[in-house]
Amino acid sequence: MTQQQEQVTEQNAAWFAETFGRIVSNVGRALLGKDDVIRLALTTMFAGGHLLLEDAPGTGKTALARSIAATVQGTHSRIQFTPDLLPSDITGVTIYDQKTGEWNFHKGPIFASIVLADEINRASPKTQSALLEVMEESRVTVDGVAHETGRPFMVIATQNPVEQAGTYPLPEAQLDRFLVKTSVGYPQSAAGVEILKGAASPDRSKDLPPVISTSAVDEMSRRAANNFASEAVLGYVQNLVEATRASKDVRVGVSTRGAISMVRAARVWALSQGRNYVLPDDVKALAHVVWDHRLVLDPDAEFAGATREAVVERALEEVPAPTLRK
Repeated sequence: MTQQQEQVTEQNAAWFAETFGRIVSNVGRALLGKDDVIRLALTTMFAGGHLLLEDAPGTGKTALARSIAATVQGTHSRIQFTPDLLPSDITGVTIYDQKTGEWNFHKGPIFASIVLADEINRASPKTQSALLEVMEESRVTVDGVAHETGRPFMVIATQNPVEQAGTYPLPEAQLDRFLVKTSVGYPQSAAGVEILKGAASPDRSKDLPPVISTSAVDEMSRRAANNFASEAVLGYVQNLVEATRASKDVRVGVSTRGAISMVRAARVWALSQGRNYVLPDDVKALAHVVWDHRLVLDPDAEFAGATREAVVERALEEVPAPTLRK
């Protein structure tokens, strides 16, 4: 099928936006008052990426993962990362069956639609590296044999920004594999009161009805991948990326993977608003959550007060956005 045949129509965009809105509403029944975070999480899923949540305990990170899995009729698993966790505890292991005389692969918890990697920075670098292949290629290679995870597949990883004892910083190669990094945050007052009203049954995700099948998620992802992004928008993304690399405060700027991730996310973001074309404003709306965590600051500049957020913001201010005609 050609690119022209797969072009997203206005009707496709309207269907996508309506379905996207229903999923947001359904997940929002379990995660009250957090529609912005839900939209970012779903954008990550439909873009085929992974989500990193840096937040304090008890803010609803697990509820978000469970709610998305329930809404899309997917499977959900939770991996508690600890210093003694082994790579095979995540990916699975091959075991010899004495009765059959065969080696059988027993899948680990990474084989699920939505995988919650809780406190990911508590595991050793060796164990963290077990996620590199599966997050990039949606497959695990054990004893030379590749095992596909299936679709959809999304890792929602969490880390505590306050407690640093016994943690290992995520390597740049792994951070770069997270399409979006954000936080859930505490609920607003009204939402907090509603949560307290249901304190007797705090896990609202258990009662969520499915809204969409996993095959429909694949269809929506395919539609999003073909949403129109003009050369002007693509050039704007590239110019922003180059601006981060040229910053005197940065040792490593946004990678090519980071630029591709932005285009994928912006296509979904535009479709979720009913548009079958990407605007520069879509790139601006996603710039911080897609790019901030990918930057490596110069140590002297960081000591002097430079921040990743400021580098991206400066790029947005200095690089002119193209003027598009519909």
